[in-house]
This record gives sequence, C-alpha cells and structure tokens, in this order.
Amino acid sequence: FKTCPGRVLCKVPCSGEKEVDLAVQSAKAAFKIWSQMSGMERCRVMLEAARIIREQRDEIATMETINNGKSIFEARVDIDISWQCLEYYAGLAGSLAGEHIQLPGGSFGYTRREPLGVCVGIGAWNYPFQIACWKSGPALACGNAMVFKPSPFTPISVVRLAEIFTEAGVPKGLFNVVQGGAATGQFLCQHPDVAKISFTGSVPTGMKIMEMAAKGIKPVTLELGGKSPLIIFSDADLENAVKGALMANFLTQGEVCCNGTRVFVERKILDTFTKEVVKRTQKIKIGDPLLEDTRMGALINRPHLNRVQGFIKQAKEQGAEVLCGGDLYVPDDPKLKNGYYMRPCVLGNCKDDMTCVKEEIFGPVMAILPFDTEEEVVERANATKFGLAGGVFTRDIQKAHRVVAALKAGMCFINNYNVSPVELPFGGYKSSGFGRENGRAAIEYYSQLKTVCVEMGDVESVF
Repeated sequence: FKTCPGRVLCKVPCSGEKEVDLAVQSAKAAFKIWSQMSGMERCRVMLEAARIIREQRDEIATMETINNGKSIFEARVDIDISWQCLEYYAGLAGSLAGEHIQLPGGSFGYTRREPLGVCVGIGAWNYPFQIACWKSGPALACGNAMVFKPSPFTPISVVRLAEIFTEAGVPKGLFNVVQGGAATGQFLCQHPDVAKISFTGSVPTGMKIMEMAAKGIKPVTLELGGKSPLIIFSDADLENAVKGALMANFLTQGEVCCNGTRVFVERKILDTFTKEVVKRTQKIKIGDPLLEDTRMGALINRPHLNRVQGFIKQAKEQGAEVLCGGDLYVPDDPKLKNGYYMRPCVLGNCKDDMTCVKEEIFGPVMAILPFDTEEEVVERANATKFGLAGGVFTRDIQKAHRVVAALKAGMCFINNYNVSPVELPFGGYKSSGFGRENGRAAIEYYSQLKTVCVEMGDVESVF
C-alpha cells in the first residue's frame, strides 16, 4: 500500500437494477438460513468475524487510510471500534428474547422478537468500514441479511468486510456489497424485497430516502448531519476543554457529522481559551496519513476541499476573523503535492446568523462564539435545525447535567467529546435524523415484535 494523493486508486463498476436485484435475492436466500439459526450459533460466527478483523487490524487500517485520507492513527481506532461492535452484538445475539405474560384463567401470551428480512445499509465516506460494522452488527445479530452500499468515494474497505464475514462462516450472500451512487441507492430503496433501510449521510439525501421508503412502508434509520454546540464554561479545566475542542472539530479532518463546530466560550475566559486553541491548532501535524506522527490527513476530494474553502471565504466576507489556518497546505514531500490538504482553521468574531455558524461545513473549521449566561447559551445552542450532538465542559457537575438535559440533541458529552463506545446508542433529534445505532437500542430498529395470545379455556363469544 502507498498513498496516492490526487490520483484515482481504482475504478469499480456501478451496480444497476439487475445487479441490485441479484444482491437482494442472494441476501434473501441467505436470510432463510441465517434467521433459523439460534442466537448462539450466530454469536459464534460474528465472534469469528471480529477475531479476523482484530488480527488484521493494521492491514485493514492501512487500506482505510488510503480509502479515505484520514491518519493511520485514527484509522486503527476505527478498526478497533469495528471489531468491538461485532463482539458486542455477538454477545447480544444469544440473549434476544420476548416475554411471557400470564393472563386470567391460566391463559397466557408471549412475544417473539423476529428479524425483518433483507436490510439495506448505505454508508458515508468518512468512516467507511466502521459504519458498515455499526449497521451490519445489530442487523446480523437479530437474524437479518444486509445489502450494503458504500459511498462511491470510498468503495474499497467494505469489500474486505464482506470477505471477512464469508471467511467467518455466514451463509453465502448474507452480507452483500453493491457499488454506485444515487441511482444504485434508489434501486435498493425501491426494491420490493427490502425490509428496512439504514442511511448515514446528508440531510437532503436522507429526505429522498425517506420519501422512497414511505412508498413501500419500509422503516428507516437516518443518521444525518449536524452543527453541534460545544459549551465551555469559565470554571472548566482549561487544558481539558482545549483538548475537547480540538477533538470536537479536527477529528478526521473535521469530516465528522457530530463535530462540535459551534464553540460557545464564556466571555470571562474567551481570550485565554482562544489563544490556547489557536496555539494548539497551529501545531497539528498535517501530511502523509500513513506516517505515524501525522494527525491530520487529506480531505476526501477536490470538490469537497473547494466547498470548505468557500465557507471560509464567505465567513470572512460576513465579518468573521480567521485566527489561524484556512489556507491550502502543500506538504514538503513532492509525492503529496496533489493531495487535498488544508490547514485547520479557527474563526473568531463569529455571530449566530453567519453561514459558517448555521450550516454544516464538514471540514476542519472551528467557530468560536462568546456567551455570558447559562440560560442564554442553552437558547442559542438549540437555535438550529440540527440536533445530533452537544458538549459541555465545566467542573460543576450539577450544571453539566442541567445543561445537557436542556440541549435538544441525541448524543451529549460532559467533559469529553467524540467518544462513541458501541455500548451507547448514537443518533439525533430534529433534522439530524431518527433511529439509533449502537447499544441495545439498535436491536429495536433491526427486529420486530410478534404477539401470541394463548387461550386455555373455551372461547368467550359475543355471538
């Protein structure tokens, strides 16, 4: 493996209607076998898949770095989260059950938790391998099959996941991969044999998927965009708050849906906090993502880099001040000169009505906004169409819990940020989507309940 900045890695054929139908039918056949296996049998297969991923961690991480452009340091974390996800749901597979309800006269009822069938997963390009595991883990644990479509910008690593599932012993076709863009996604969403759709991506695309799913009465899980608030109170541990702000803005080159890109700082510490954030931001090592000391790699492609640069230009026009970064970065290594690099950017003098504060940039751009009171900052933090995440830094634990309770966001952090253990549900409010990934909550979205009522006496008839 080697980095290939600005060059095409490979070309994959797009799956048309015929290929999508073949994938769905293959998954449908595998579902008949997989759904009849016990939870413990499914558990053993999923544990084997997790073991293979864990053993091949470095190889898969290298593939992901080339696939996506993020640092190898981050990619290894992604792969660790991936095998942990499969282990977690393997552990739940054997415990999935309904309940028994005693009724009068010795009659009783019970519920069965049953799989949905063929589920569709549509992934994003920022966490290609990890998102595929987040979706396939609970789906397979519940007894479903899955057809997965990665982003056309990152088609490679998910194919390796499909091979690993096969090596682990899933029925042939249980986890299928189709490649392509919007047209392929449309064929998947409209296929009559698809039972559920789980999508990670932009709000506009999520709306289209929901419309298509509605025509077939298919349930959907939508994990969409965000413009999340990060609130720094004056009593916070400053060093920890600065580290949290960097994690909330510059992870994966800022290409993270739940990033806390609206950084609200209590006015008492605004200057001190801002100076320290700028100093630390300027020290971030940018360059070849395969080097161990690199902490920020390249953005996904040229159009996206141009889009992020456009947001910064507009921010300056609207009165924001670029405190550091925001310009293109050309590494010293001549092999990297065509890469899509930029310096991480911190914006000061920001106002709530600026485009850079209202719209999701999805790049390494932090907007700092001062505030004076708790009541004021909560109101401003919630004044957005998004509701994916939010963070609070303070030593006052009562205030921390009070503020996160008031935030209209699905994932909240106290004195940390962008920590997403697989045991905890992940998902948003408002335009950031609905449904949950990870945790026990995901089981609800990949299964359905059947109620059975058993009468032990004669039927009581009104006729």
